[in-house]
Amino acid sequence: MSTPASDLTTNTTTTDVVLIGAGIMSATLGLMLKELDPSLTITILERLDVAAAESSDAWNNAGTGHSAFCELNYTPEKPDGTIDISKALKIAEQFEESKQFWAYLTEQYSVKEIQRFINHIPHISFVWGEENVEYLRKRHAALTQSALFEGMEFSTDPAELRAWMPLVMEGRDPQQPVAATRMDLGTDVNFGSLTRGMFYLLQEKPGVTMHFHHDVQKLRRKDDGTWSVKAEDRTTGQTMKVRARFVFIGAGGGSLPLLEKSGIPEADGFGGFPVSGQWLKCTNPAVIARHDAKVYGKASVGSPPMSVPHLDSRMIDGRKELLFGPYAGFSTKFLKTGSYLDLPGSIQLSNLRPMIMAGLKNLPLTKYLIQQVRQSPQDRVAALREYLPEAKSQDWELAVAGQRVQVIKKDEKQGGVLEFGTEVVTSADGSIAALLGASPGASTAVSIMVHLVQKCFPQQAASPEWQQKFHEMLPSFGQSLATKPELVAEVRARTSKVLGLVEPASQQAGR
Repeated sequence: MSTPASDLTTNTTTTDVVLIGAGIMSATLGLMLKELDPSLTITILERLDVAAAESSDAWNNAGTGHSAFCELNYTPEKPDGTIDISKALKIAEQFEESKQFWAYLTEQYSVKEIQRFINHIPHISFVWGEENVEYLRKRHAALTQSALFEGMEFSTDPAELRAWMPLVMEGRDPQQPVAATRMDLGTDVNFGSLTRGMFYLLQEKPGVTMHFHHDVQKLRRKDDGTWSVKAEDRTTGQTMKVRARFVFIGAGGGSLPLLEKSGIPEADGFGGFPVSGQWLKCTNPAVIARHDAKVYGKASVGSPPMSVPHLDSRMIDGRKELLFGPYAGFSTKFLKTGSYLDLPGSIQLSNLRPMIMAGLKNLPLTKYLIQQVRQSPQDRVAALREYLPEAKSQDWELAVAGQRVQVIKKDEKQGGVLEFGTEVVTSADGSIAALLGASPGASTAVSIMVHLVQKCFPQQAASPEWQQKFHEMLPSFGQSLATKPELVAEVRARTSKVLGLVEPASQQAGR
């Protein structure tokens, strides 16, 4: 592989890989590639002054290790009344892969930043009303057929629910039908801490350079198939040019404009719909201390997945926090630190029709966002009291969460569709890739990057050396966890031990 070099006539630095954006996706891909091939040279470009300041920051995301334990939007009810668990199984598998990679890093590197980013916390789904109780009962029955959800408890007993989540049950109408599921293997993840720790490891490796305050202005494919990336130093105004064989755009909400600048035909038709968020943050230590779970409910009709309400215990920078929300909103910014011109600037002839059609087909979402924007403080506290009946307004303050850009893409039948997951867009030759979208995002970063590496580096990925390394980093690589109970038990026992998590009692008893 090549080594960084500077061509004095063009003032262009040459590298193997350029990573745009210093978030969890770039950190994961960068470390994975260096583990697979230590000789690779990597240049990282970030427009802000620190890593993980946007979507990966702890205050800008839910912090939930998204494993489908408690997120009801991953298990929709079909018209015939059955529960579709296919997405839940996929996400549960992907999160197990993430834990395996994190455990590998923890074993390989004695770095404080890597080891203190994940904590055990129960994941609870909570509903009320007879129809919702029946839905949760069916969901529990469907999920527990898989080893990935072994140990999930279901209860309608108020006394048991009070033990699981006392604040949620206090002051609640005893006549109200309620139900909950609890998964003890749940986690809380500080993705900001994890990302910064991973970049610390990456920067320590030879051939890796990181440039903060650098805003990518232009992406151009050269005749020889390499990419020329032009970036401006936001502090000095100086221009930096980098030539690379592979470019990854992992800039969160800023990925779409950069993908459009690349000019690849695969980018045609993609658009973005920005959704902002806010939290209610608890300021009363006594209240914070009495809640120890992630309690997820059902989203309102027409609301985006990032707006699924949850009462959420968090560990952020060594301090326990309690959040409720998020409350959705609308802004034309694609990033929290972005410009109000981001949305209009992203509209092109190639994506105009998909964006219009997607907008027309998602009028309930538009109505929902308008209602959210118009909410008063009293409205927000009223929503909180559905989960915390005795909540006092003076114990909570409003905090701004992150900005998400939902994917809009062409559809032959509908003209354009709005997607709520993540989408990887790759050029035909695999020389450039971009990650668009949001939830479950960070929790499934490892799985996403494994597939990206296989697609963009097909020959190397198929080699015995890379295959062996994949298996070292991910012991379940190439296998379906959903169909192998013994493998699930094996990998969970290992990751729980290495990451300092609680191993499920059911699996302890089985050994």
